[in-house]
Amino acid sequence: MIDQLSRAVISDPEQNVTTEKQGSAPILPESNIAPLRVRKRTLHETKIRTQSTLTENMLSHKVQFDSRIISRNGRDACRELIGFFFTHDQSLTIYEYRQFGKNRTNVLPFIQKNIYSHQRGRRKGKQYQLGDFYIGANLTFLSSDHPRLSENIKENTLLILRITNIDQIALDSLRTDSVEHEDDINSQEANDRLAFKAIQDKLKEQLHKRGVRILTGLAKYFQQLDKEGNGLLDKADFEHALKLFHLEVSEKDFESSWLILNDNGNGKVDYGEFKRAIFGEMNEYRKSFVRKAFMKLDFNKTGSVPIIDIRKCYCAKKHPQVISGHTTEEEIKSSFLETLKGDCSKSDGVSYGEFEDYYEGLSIEIVEDEDFVNILRTPWGI
Repeated sequence: MIDQLSRAVISDPEQNVTTEKQGSAPILPESNIAPLRVRKRTLHETKIRTQSTLTENMLSHKVQFDSRIISRNGRDACRELIGFFFTHDQSLTIYEYRQFGKNRTNVLPFIQKNIYSHQRGRRKGKQYQLGDFYIGANLTFLSSDHPRLSENIKENTLLILRITNIDQIALDSLRTDSVEHEDDINSQEANDRLAFKAIQDKLKEQLHKRGVRILTGLAKYFQQLDKEGNGLLDKADFEHALKLFHLEVSEKDFESSWLILNDNGNGKVDYGEFKRAIFGEMNEYRKSFVRKAFMKLDFNKTGSVPIIDIRKCYCAKKHPQVISGHTTEEEIKSSFLETLKGDCSKSDGVSYGEFEDYYEGLSIEIVEDEDFVNILRTPWGI
């Protein structure tokens, strides 16, 4: 039988569905091992009856996915979203989990069920299809098309969502039955990825052992340049920033990356998008732990954490240098805080974006996922 959340989506896109979790914590990153449909999350019997002529069999042909908002705002970046893509009409819908009390959660409409198209990139204007759904894929929407979005999200022209997890079993099954039109866009996107990877590989050598300082410093510098506060900078700004931080990118590589990023032709590019493109970014598994650590610190969900709270929560007892006796807990803690707040816009607090920048830089130096995760787990107790 089709699950009750899917029924609610079809019957009434404005329907709030109450769920009950086994435990109050958000989805743990370890749950990536299991498909979404077998996670410890169950839905109440909502007693909603489908009014349309669609059959349960048609509606069951769907893929479920988790996603996050790409944003430097901590309140938005840590929101928990769940979506469905229906293959019978190529429509999609996205809901948001909002927790009320210890074990009660409401599933609230975020993106109403409809047929949508890409709003940027090589596929701009093309309708979403099954091949667009995979871990790491971006879904773009016009903020103006969704009046129920919060005001801070609507400040940006585009809402960009990143798929963080997906029901791989359902996806593989649907792909077997699906025949999608292949076109030149696939090869163009592959060439784009190769162009960025070539730049990323060169920069990784330059970032080795100084990735944290470079990425946090760049983020602060870009914010200072962004006088309008819209996250957009022009070509000259990026060229000057690379020279200022002694990052060598050939003119040819820079021009090719700029042509790809400036796909709307307005001469400006989001600096977060620029950073992700030329430096790369940590994978979604690593990012999930970064968000989990920040959510533990930001218990009031303000999007920023006071330095005093970070000092209280950071535990250096199990740091290798402390265990070996080469240094003290206080020295490790002070060193960490000095580096973290060195490039923060406010001396008394750390925003989510700044917290992520620190670990993004650290991630460049660490090859194994588990080594990186342990660096987060040990001091934050997650």
